This record gives sequence, structure tokens and C-alpha cells, in this order.
Amino acid sequence: MAFRVLVRRSGKSAMRRIAVLLVLVLALAGCDRDAPLFVVKAVAAGVPSLAPFFDESQGLGQDARIRAQTMHGGLQQGDTPGLYGGSKQPTICDVVRLKEFLTDPAHERKAQAWAAALSIDTAGIPDYLDRLTPVLLRHDTLVQNHDYKTGKAVPFNALLQAGIAILVDAEGLPAVKCSCGNPLRPFEGDTTRIKVEFDDRNEEWQGYEKSSVVAVRPAARAVERLALVDVEEPDRGIHRPVGTTGKDDTAFDTRERRAVPDLAGTTFGQASRKLAGEGLAVAFEGGGLPPDDARVMASDPPAGTELRFGEYVTLSVAGGTTSDGSSDGSSDGSAGAPSSGSSDAGTAPPEATTSPPTRDPSDSTPSDSTPSTSSPSASTPPPSSSGPGSSGPSSPDATSRPPSSGTSSSGPPPSSSPPPSTKDPTTSSPPPPVTGAPPPTTGSPPTTAPVTSSAPPPETSSPATSSPVSTGPATGAPSTGEPTASTTA
Repeated sequence: MAFRVLVRRSGKSAMRRIAVLLVLVLALAGCDRDAPLFVVKAVAAGVPSLAPFFDESQGLGQDARIRAQTMHGGLQQGDTPGLYGGSKQPTICDVVRLKEFLTDPAHERKAQAWAAALSIDTAGIPDYLDRLTPVLLRHDTLVQNHDYKTGKAVPFNALLQAGIAILVDAEGLPAVKCSCGNPLRPFEGDTTRIKVEFDDRNEEWQGYEKSSVVAVRPAARAVERLALVDVEEPDRGIHRPVGTTGKDDTAFDTRERRAVPDLAGTTFGQASRKLAGEGLAVAFEGGGLPPDDARVMASDPPAGTELRFGEYVTLSVAGGTTSDGSSDGSSDGSAGAPSSGSSDAGTAPPEATTSPPTRDPSDSTPSDSTPSTSSPSASTPPPSSSGPGSSGPSSPDATSRPPSSGTSSSGPPPSSSPPPSTKDPTTSSPPPPVTGAPPPTTGSPPTTAPVTSSAPPPETSSPATSSPVSTGPATGAPSTGEPTASTTA
């Protein structure tokens, strides 16, 4: 009855906890639904702005008609290989003409508004423009755009269609929309909570997918050149030095495969730089960009896998000191590791090997799954029962014990030596001696005869036969003889 009452009480307490958790989940879900959406105005390629800084009829920039590429996640760093595109056309954005326009005293008022939107002064406009690089958007990209109205730069959130020509700064961030000269800043809202507004001039374009829109964040390294993809010939890559307009471009083959580097134990910033240097893009678990000092626990696909230029490597990270709030979401399978993951790299390999098996998209993952299962079983056999990740280690453990009891009978005697006191033969009986326990209970003196007649005791140790002869009731004889009798039986 006491056990039943305990079970009922524990069941009630568990139900209460579950009910409280459900209430909290529903409350949070309600708050999330009530959170305001970020209204975003759609800006289609080739459609003139109604309030431009620069007259678009003069051909300052040339947009292209391309289909948006599928993207991983809503945030990308400015140096992501293949994030932007290029072409063989020498001038998709005429930076010289834009500089002349903004430095003309007749356009001083526009220059002031333009510079204020980018947090620079008018005197710094020429140097600022010299550091910008013309590219084409390969993805529908979220930005903060600016119209020129009543002598001021009026900001608004915008979704620029893939194919629009822009200028990016030294961190890979969108800075200027080429066709109209409007200044651009990074989109600071939640990419998952946007409401895109299309209109008669900017109708919803073919290939638009809300889940594939991108917002750009600063690169994790000093960018010397951008790795672009030719929008007309995707197999042709373009290395364009920052601050150049295409005259110094060098081509490369995007079909050339490159190996994923070993990233376990590095920081997110280090891993991003390594992948960008190899021509691979970074994806991460979660909705926000992880802090640079977050610890990388695993990569998918794993190290050594060969990929094409611009293909994505998903990183599982944990920890970090900045307040981005995204490291917990991106840690995913390594949720238990953040406390230890940041302290030493020794914990990184187990985590790195446990997360890839959950995905297993490539043929190389079996090599990772093998060490992951072997290392835990070899290092900690007992925890295999507590870590139900694989039933393999637990089943062999269970099956190995019955046979081992017969072979390692020398081990149990120390544990069974206390029980051999005549009052506790039953305690030593549970493992194998269940059948041998009744004989000792019937009478302790007769045990001496089987001991002397059995051959095994003399083989193990000669003193075992002498001790029963000298003193029958001696405690030493039953301790050595009784287990051997039970094992032979």
C-alpha cells in the first residue's frame, strides 16, 4: 500500500509539473504571436525608385534578371563565398559618376543627407566610395533602404530582389543601391518575423520564398577580396579585390572540390574564417548568428568531406560571452556540453562525433559514427546504461555478466567473504550460488567432506585442503571452499 501511495503521489506531482510547463509554453507562444511583425517593402529588380537620390534614367547601375538561390538560415556574413554574384560586364555600378554627383556643390543637400544615413561626413564621401565593391545580389536580401524626401534620407525596411546591383563595404555589408544611389544599412529586425508588402510596381516575383530571404552581418575577418559567382556562368567564379570595380578580377572554377577542415574545438569566428578561406559557406543551427567566441562542437558534413565552392557546412556551437542569445539555440545536440565545452577541447570530440550521426547525409558519416560509439563504451562502460544513445553497449554488458561469473569466480570471493559467516549464506547466493546456497544452510560441518573430495580446491591452492583438515569449523575453509563448490556445481 505504501508503494502504491508513493506511486500515486509521484504521478500527481509529475502531472502538476507537466501542467505548469504546458501553461508556460502556451503563454510564451501567445507572447510570440503578439510580437509585432517587421513590415518590409518589396523592391523588384529593374523597377525605378519613386524617391531616388540619383536620376535612374542616367544608367548609374544595371540590374540583372536572375533567379534567387536557396539559402540556409536568415543571416549570412558578408564574406560568405557565393553570397554575391558578378558578371563579365565591366560596369554594373558606375562608382565614378556617383562620386562626381555627390561631390558636386549643386547637390550638397543630397550629399549631406546621403552621408548622414551612412554615419559619415560629406568630406569622407570620396574615400568611402573608393572602398566599396560592386556586386549583384544572388539572394533576396533584407536591408534598411532610404528614400530622399524633403531634403532628408527617410529609412524603411526593404527586400531587394536577387539580381539588383549594389555596392558593398569592406565588411561585405550592402551600402548603396546602384541604380538610384540610395544608401543602404543592415536590416536589424528578426528575419523570421517579416511581412513583405508587394505593390503594383513591385509585384511578387517568380521564385520568391519567404524562408530563403537573407540579412547580411559583418564578416568575421578583414576582407581583402570577395568570392563571387558569375550569374551568367555559374561554373565560373570571380575573385574581386575589395574596392575594385572588376578590372582586377581573376576567375576560378567553382566545380573544383575542396575538403571540409577540422573545426571541432575552434571558435565560431575561427571556423567561419577557415571555411571562407576554403570557399565554403557557413550555416548554423538556430535562428541567430552565434557569438564569435562560441565553441564549435561539430560540423556537418564532417571534416574531410569534399564539397563544391559555396556549399554549406552546418556548425553546432555552444557557449559564448556575447549577448546574442542564439548560442543556446544553435548548440542543438550539445545542450549538455556548454558548461564543459568552453573549458577544454577534450569534450569537443565526443560532441563532434555524436551530432553528425543525427544527420548522416553523406557517406563519410559512418566513419564518424564508429568512433562516437566506441569511445563512450570503452571509456565508461557503466554509464552506457544511463546514456541510452545506443542499445549496443548495454546489451553486450548484460550478456557478458552471466558467463563472466563462472570464469571470474576469483573476483566474487572477496565480495562474498563477509557473507560466508554462517548466518548469511543467502547474501552470497544471488549471483551464481543460488543453487549452491541450500546445501550450506542444511549443515555447515558436512561441507568439509565435499571440499576434501573435490579436486578443484587443491588445484587452486594447497592451503585450501589443509585448512579444512586442521579445523573443520574454521571460517577460512568455508570462505575458499564454498565459492569453489558453487562454481563447480
